[in-house]
Amino acid sequence: MNIYESNHKEHDSVKEHSHDRFQILYVLEGSGVCGFQHERQLIKKDSLILIAPRQLHSIHAETKMTNLVLDFTELDLEKNGRNILLPQAFLTSAVLNLNVYECNDFKQLLRKMLYEKRYGDELQSLIIQAHLMEILVLIIRTTDDQRKHSDTGLAERLKEYIDKRYFDIESAEDMASMMNVSKRYIQTIFKDRYDRTPMQYLTEIRIRVVKNLLLNTDKDIISICFEVGFESVSTFYRIFKNAVGMPPNAYRHQNGKIYQ
Repeated sequence: MNIYESNHKEHDSVKEHSHDRFQILYVLEGSGVCGFQHERQLIKKDSLILIAPRQLHSIHAETKMTNLVLDFTELDLEKNGRNILLPQAFLTSAVLNLNVYECNDFKQLLRKMLYEKRYGDELQSLIIQAHLMEILVLIIRTTDDQRKHSDTGLAERLKEYIDKRYFDIESAEDMASMMNVSKRYIQTIFKDRYDRTPMQYLTEIRIRVVKNLLLNTDKDIISICFEVGFESVSTFYRIFKNAVGMPPNAYRHQNGKIYQ
Protein backbone atom coordinates (compact mmCIF):
# COMPACT_ATOMS: atom_id res chain seq x y z
CA MET A 1 0.00 0.00 0.00
CA ASN A 2 1.35 3.41 -0.95
CA ILE A 3 0.27 6.92 -0.04
CA TYR A 4 2.02 9.78 -1.77
CA GLU A 5 1.67 13.28 -3.21
CA SER A 6 1.14 13.83 -6.94
CA ASN A 7 1.81 17.29 -8.38
CA HIS A 8 0.70 18.66 -11.75
CA LYS A 9 1.58 21.95 -13.40
CA GLU A 10 -1.04 24.10 -15.08
CA HIS A 11 -2.38 22.33 -18.21
CA ASP A 12 -0.51 19.12 -17.42
CA SER A 13 -2.21 15.95 -18.64
CA VAL A 14 -1.96 12.31 -17.65
CA LYS A 15 -2.87 10.34 -20.76
CA GLU A 16 -5.57 7.68 -20.70
CA HIS A 17 -4.28 4.51 -19.09
CA SER A 18 -5.25 1.74 -16.68
CA HIS A 19 -3.55 -0.37 -14.00
CA ASP A 20 -4.25 -3.37 -11.79
CA ARG A 21 -4.40 -1.44 -8.52
CA PHE A 22 -7.11 0.51 -6.70
CA GLN A 23 -6.50 4.24 -6.34
CA ILE A 24 -8.13 6.93 -4.25
CA LEU A 25 -7.10 10.49 -5.15
CA TYR A 26 -7.90 13.42 -2.88
CA VAL A 27 -7.53 16.83 -4.56
CA LEU A 28 -5.70 19.08 -2.10
CA GLU A 29 -5.61 22.08 -4.45
CA GLY A 30 -6.37 23.03 -8.00
CA SER A 31 -8.97 22.05 -10.57
CA GLY A 32 -9.21 20.08 -13.77
CA VAL A 33 -10.97 17.25 -15.55
CA CYS A 34 -10.94 13.52 -14.88
CA GLY A 35 -11.84 11.24 -17.76
CA PHE A 36 -13.28 7.73 -17.45
CA GLN A 37 -13.38 6.15 -20.92
CA HIS A 38 -16.05 8.29 -22.67
CA GLU A 39 -17.10 10.28 -19.58
CA ARG A 40 -15.48 13.48 -18.32
CA GLN A 41 -16.03 14.91 -14.84
CA LEU A 42 -14.85 18.17 -13.35
CA ILE A 43 -12.57 17.91 -10.32
CA LYS A 44 -11.65 20.61 -7.83
CA LYS A 45 -10.28 21.09 -4.34
CA ASP A 46 -11.69 18.38 -2.02
CA SER A 47 -12.90 16.16 -4.87
CA LEU A 48 -12.39 12.46 -4.18
CA ILE A 49 -11.53 10.35 -7.24
CA LEU A 50 -12.06 6.59 -7.17
CA ILE A 51 -10.16 4.61 -9.80
CA ALA A 52 -10.99 0.91 -10.08
CA PRO A 53 -8.49 -1.59 -11.49
CA ARG A 54 -8.29 -1.98 -15.28
CA GLN A 55 -10.58 0.98 -15.92
CA LEU A 56 -9.27 3.54 -18.40
CA HIS A 57 -8.83 7.01 -16.92
CA SER A 58 -7.03 10.28 -17.52
CA ILE A 59 -6.48 13.58 -15.71
CA HIS A 60 -6.05 17.08 -17.11
CA ALA A 61 -5.03 19.87 -14.75
CA GLU A 62 -6.59 23.22 -15.65
CA THR A 63 -4.57 24.87 -12.87
CA LYS A 64 -1.65 23.81 -10.71
CA MET A 65 -2.94 20.73 -8.94
CA THR A 66 -1.84 18.68 -5.95
CA ASN A 67 -3.40 15.29 -5.26
CA LEU A 68 -2.88 12.88 -2.40
CA VAL A 69 -2.86 9.36 -3.85
CA LEU A 70 -3.74 6.20 -1.93
CA ASP A 71 -2.67 3.22 -4.01
CA PHE A 72 -3.37 -0.38 -2.98
CA THR A 73 -4.51 -3.87 -3.97
CA GLU A 74 -7.10 -6.16 -2.44
CA LEU A 75 -4.25 -8.05 -0.75
CA ASP A 76 -3.68 -4.99 1.45
CA LEU A 77 -7.02 -5.73 3.15
CA GLU A 78 -8.14 -8.56 5.37
CA LYS A 79 -11.01 -10.86 4.35
CA ASN A 80 -13.98 -8.64 5.30
CA GLY A 81 -12.38 -5.65 3.68
CA ARG A 82 -11.79 -7.57 0.44
CA ASN A 83 -15.14 -9.34 0.28
CA ILE A 84 -17.53 -6.78 1.77
CA LEU A 85 -16.14 -3.24 1.71
CA LEU A 86 -14.08 -3.15 -1.48
CA PRO A 87 -16.82 -4.33 -3.90
CA GLN A 88 -19.27 -1.78 -2.48
CA ALA A 89 -16.82 1.12 -2.43
CA PHE A 90 -15.54 0.51 -5.96
CA LEU A 91 -18.66 -0.31 -7.94
CA THR A 92 -17.06 1.78 -10.67
CA SER A 93 -14.61 4.62 -11.12
CA ALA A 94 -16.15 7.91 -10.04
CA VAL A 95 -15.66 11.43 -8.74
CA LEU A 96 -17.27 12.26 -5.40
CA ASN A 97 -17.93 15.89 -4.49
CA LEU A 98 -17.77 16.03 -0.72
CA ASN A 99 -19.50 18.31 1.74
CA VAL A 100 -17.50 20.00 4.50
CA TYR A 101 -18.14 17.23 7.04
CA GLU A 102 -17.15 14.47 4.62
CA CYS A 103 -14.00 16.42 3.73
CA ASN A 104 -12.99 16.61 7.36
CA ASP A 105 -13.52 12.88 7.88
CA PHE A 106 -11.44 11.90 4.84
CA LYS A 107 -8.68 14.40 5.62
CA GLN A 108 -8.38 13.17 9.18
CA LEU A 109 -7.94 9.54 8.09
CA LEU A 110 -5.48 10.43 5.33
CA ARG A 111 -3.40 12.47 7.80
CA LYS A 112 -3.35 9.51 10.18
CA MET A 113 -2.14 7.24 7.38
CA LEU A 114 0.61 9.71 6.42
CA TYR A 115 1.71 9.87 10.04
CA GLU A 116 1.86 6.09 10.35
CA LYS A 117 3.83 5.83 7.10
CA ARG A 118 6.41 8.25 8.45
CA TYR A 119 6.56 7.46 12.17
CA GLY A 120 4.71 4.18 12.68
CA ASP A 121 6.10 1.32 14.73
CA GLU A 122 5.68 -2.44 14.33
CA LEU A 123 1.89 -1.95 14.35
CA GLN A 124 2.10 0.38 11.37
CA SER A 125 0.67 -2.00 8.76
CA LEU A 126 -2.29 -3.01 10.91
CA ILE A 127 -3.15 0.59 11.75
CA ILE A 128 -2.90 1.71 8.11
CA GLN A 129 -5.10 -1.20 7.06
CA ALA A 130 -7.67 -0.20 9.71
CA HIS A 131 -7.65 3.40 8.42
CA LEU A 132 -8.09 2.15 4.85
CA MET A 133 -11.14 0.15 5.91
CA GLU A 134 -12.55 3.27 7.59
CA ILE A 135 -12.03 5.18 4.33
CA LEU A 136 -13.86 2.48 2.38
CA VAL A 137 -16.77 2.69 4.83
CA LEU A 138 -16.88 6.47 4.36
CA ILE A 139 -16.88 6.03 0.58
CA ILE A 140 -19.75 3.54 0.76
CA ARG A 141 -21.82 5.82 2.98
CA THR A 142 -21.02 8.92 0.93
CA THR A 143 -21.88 7.30 -2.40
CA ASP A 144 -25.05 5.81 -0.89
CA ASP A 145 -26.16 9.23 0.39
CA GLN A 146 -25.38 10.86 -2.95
CA ARG A 147 -27.17 8.08 -4.83
CA LYS A 148 -30.25 8.50 -2.66
CA HIS A 149 -30.20 12.24 -3.25
CA SER A 150 -29.80 11.66 -6.96
CA ASP A 151 -32.58 9.06 -6.97
CA THR A 152 -34.90 11.44 -5.12
CA GLY A 153 -34.28 14.14 -7.70
CA LEU A 154 -34.90 11.70 -10.55
CA ALA A 155 -38.17 10.50 -8.98
CA GLU A 156 -39.31 14.08 -8.44
CA ARG A 157 -38.51 15.00 -12.05
CA LEU A 158 -40.51 12.01 -13.28
CA LYS A 159 -43.46 12.96 -11.06
CA GLU A 160 -43.36 16.48 -12.48
CA TYR A 161 -43.22 15.06 -16.00
CA ILE A 162 -46.26 12.84 -15.35
CA ASP A 163 -48.17 15.78 -13.87
CA LYS A 164 -47.59 17.82 -17.02
CA ARG A 165 -47.63 15.13 -19.71
CA TYR A 166 -50.10 12.54 -18.38
CA PHE A 167 -51.97 12.57 -21.70
CA ASP A 168 -48.84 11.80 -23.71
CA ILE A 169 -47.43 8.72 -21.94
CA GLU A 170 -48.12 5.23 -23.23
CA SER A 171 -46.02 2.94 -21.03
CA ALA A 172 -43.43 2.59 -18.28
CA GLU A 173 -40.88 2.03 -21.05
CA ASP A 174 -41.69 5.49 -22.40
CA MET A 175 -40.96 7.06 -19.03
CA ALA A 176 -37.75 5.08 -18.55
CA SER A 177 -36.56 6.10 -22.01
CA MET A 178 -37.39 9.73 -21.36
CA MET A 179 -35.36 9.64 -18.09
CA ASN A 180 -32.56 7.66 -19.79
CA VAL A 181 -32.65 4.81 -17.24
CA SER A 182 -34.00 1.27 -17.17
CA LYS A 183 -37.67 0.52 -16.53
CA ARG A 184 -36.82 -1.52 -13.43
CA TYR A 185 -34.67 1.25 -11.99
CA ILE A 186 -37.21 4.03 -12.53
CA GLN A 187 -39.98 1.91 -11.00
CA THR A 188 -37.85 1.11 -7.93
CA ILE A 189 -36.81 4.66 -7.12
CA PHE A 190 -40.29 6.09 -7.82
CA LYS A 191 -41.97 3.53 -5.55
CA ASP A 192 -39.39 4.15 -2.82
CA ARG A 193 -40.20 7.86 -2.98
CA TYR A 194 -43.99 7.84 -3.53
CA ASP A 195 -45.12 4.35 -2.46
CA ARG A 196 -46.56 3.62 -5.91
CA THR A 197 -45.19 2.82 -9.34
CA PRO A 198 -45.03 5.48 -12.07
CA MET A 199 -47.88 3.80 -13.96
CA GLN A 200 -50.05 3.71 -10.83
CA TYR A 201 -49.39 7.41 -10.30
CA LEU A 202 -50.14 8.09 -13.98
CA THR A 203 -53.50 6.36 -13.58
CA GLU A 204 -54.29 8.42 -10.46
CA ILE A 205 -53.61 11.66 -12.33
CA ARG A 206 -55.70 10.61 -15.31
CA ILE A 207 -58.64 9.56 -13.13
CA ARG A 208 -58.44 12.86 -11.28
CA VAL A 209 -58.60 14.76 -14.58
CA VAL A 210 -61.43 12.54 -15.85
CA LYS A 211 -63.51 13.25 -12.73
CA ASN A 212 -63.06 16.97 -13.23
CA LEU A 213 -64.06 16.76 -16.90
CA LEU A 214 -67.08 14.60 -16.13
CA LEU A 215 -68.43 17.03 -13.54
CA ASN A 216 -67.46 20.35 -15.07
CA THR A 217 -67.82 19.92 -18.83
CA ASP A 218 -70.35 18.46 -21.22
CA LYS A 219 -67.70 16.53 -23.15
CA ASP A 220 -68.58 13.08 -24.43
CA ILE A 221 -67.07 10.12 -22.58
CA ILE A 222 -65.13 9.03 -25.66
CA SER A 223 -63.70 12.53 -26.06
CA ILE A 224 -62.60 12.56 -22.40
CA CYS A 225 -61.03 9.13 -22.83
CA PHE A 226 -58.97 10.40 -25.75
CA GLU A 227 -58.06 13.71 -24.09
CA VAL A 228 -56.48 12.18 -20.99
CA GLY A 229 -54.42 9.64 -22.94
CA PHE A 230 -56.28 6.32 -22.83
CA GLU A 231 -55.81 4.34 -26.04
CA SER A 232 -59.12 2.44 -25.92
CA VAL A 233 -62.56 3.08 -24.46
CA SER A 234 -62.78 -0.43 -22.99
CA THR A 235 -59.50 0.06 -21.13
CA PHE A 236 -60.67 3.45 -19.92
CA TYR A 237 -63.98 2.05 -18.60
CA ARG A 238 -62.23 -0.83 -16.84
CA ILE A 239 -59.62 1.34 -15.17
CA PHE A 240 -62.13 4.01 -14.14
CA LYS A 241 -64.52 1.45 -12.65
CA ASN A 242 -61.70 -0.27 -10.75
CA ALA A 243 -60.53 3.06 -9.34
CA VAL A 244 -63.90 4.71 -8.58
CA GLY A 245 -66.23 1.75 -8.14
CA MET A 246 -68.62 2.70 -10.93
CA PRO A 247 -68.57 3.52 -14.68
CA PRO A 248 -67.92 7.14 -15.74
CA ASN A 249 -71.57 7.72 -16.78
CA ALA A 250 -72.80 6.60 -13.37
CA TYR A 251 -70.23 8.82 -11.63
CA ARG A 252 -71.40 11.83 -13.65
CA HIS A 253 -75.05 11.07 -12.94
CA GLN A 254 -74.54 10.39 -9.22
CA ASN A 255 -72.76 13.68 -8.74
CA GLY A 256 -75.50 15.73 -10.29
CA LYS A 257 -74.04 16.40 -13.72
CA ILE A 258 -76.07 14.83 -16.51
CA TYR A 259 -74.88 15.94 -19.89
CA GLN A 260 -76.28 14.52 -23.11
